[in-house]
Amino acid sequence: MNLDKSAIKTFAAILALSWTLITGVAHAMATDTQKATFAGGCFWCMEHPFESLDGVISVVSGYIGGHQENPTYKEVSAGTTGHAEAVEITFDPEKISYEKLLEVFWRQVDPTDGGGQFVDRGSQYRTGIFYHDESQKKAAIVSKADLEMRRIFGKPVVTEITRATTFYPAEAYHQDYYKENPIRYKFYRSRSGRDTFLDKHWTEDGKSIKQSTWTDEELRKKLTPLQYQVTRKNGTERPFDNAYWDNKHEGIYVDIISGAPLFSSTDKFKSGTGWPSFTRHLDTADIDEVEDNSFFMKRVEVRSAHSDSHLGHLFTDGPPPTGLRYCINSAALRFVPKEDLKKEGYDRYLSLFK
Repeated sequence: MNLDKSAIKTFAAILALSWTLITGVAHAMATDTQKATFAGGCFWCMEHPFESLDGVISVVSGYIGGHQENPTYKEVSAGTTGHAEAVEITFDPEKISYEKLLEVFWRQVDPTDGGGQFVDRGSQYRTGIFYHDESQKKAAIVSKADLEMRRIFGKPVVTEITRATTFYPAEAYHQDYYKENPIRYKFYRSRSGRDTFLDKHWTEDGKSIKQSTWTDEELRKKLTPLQYQVTRKNGTERPFDNAYWDNKHEGIYVDIISGAPLFSSTDKFKSGTGWPSFTRHLDTADIDEVEDNSFFMKRVEVRSAHSDSHLGHLFTDGPPPTGLRYCINSAALRFVPKEDLKKEGYDRYLSLFK
């Protein structure tokens, strides 16, 4: 029998999926295992974080939450079936808890995005927690509430928590895609925007980089009186009498509290106002823009999404190409010169100055 390379590869993938399902069932029969089901955008990126955990028996990519039976990848990706790409995890609760799996889930996604995940748009790429019993439902609600309270992302968490319905395993070539197609997977992952977002919100050991949980007493010790007044009390420093209004050096400006990168000297311009002014910020995930009706004026306040600090205000009288003017207090910022970016861990921004 003659088989081409494509047929052999497909046959091998089918065998691999069959073995995954068989071993998962066999282990479930031998031990008191449980299921956990999460949707986090492209399921290729959701397998590896869970498969690497001690106590996880198997991770299967598939579809859930829709109205069509036995959907195909082509149908789901078209957004017509109501399903979301998801992973179904079989785990041993004696080795790893469902709460731990929830922690890992939150660290893989942008739970504030209701229109998809990163480069993948549409409801088929929505985030979701699909609980299998009431204890999982309660744990998921508590976990989500804790995430919202910590304000890690500075925006509402929109991930839905719903009862698990029928889970349909995806086609064999989608299973363990990161193992079977490592080059294509790495290329997709690096271009998807997922890692860039996650790196800005979580450290390698899974802790939030956001510092808004600092106590008021700790912030008073960390900040100067002016920095505290500006960032925590929505104050404004004096124009033409602050650290960066006339700074012409190359580099980036970071949040004085959390260290999150906010603005670049490449977008700084001389506005004549006496405060640092920028035509844009570095990333939407780091900035919150909220309506400000104080002092009988209607303005747009600019806040740091990481520390919930007051930064300044946004106006529409800036120069091209954006026409915007982010008028920011120097006291809310720390300047990192171009030559120090790598040393301080901001080397990904060196490309701005080439």
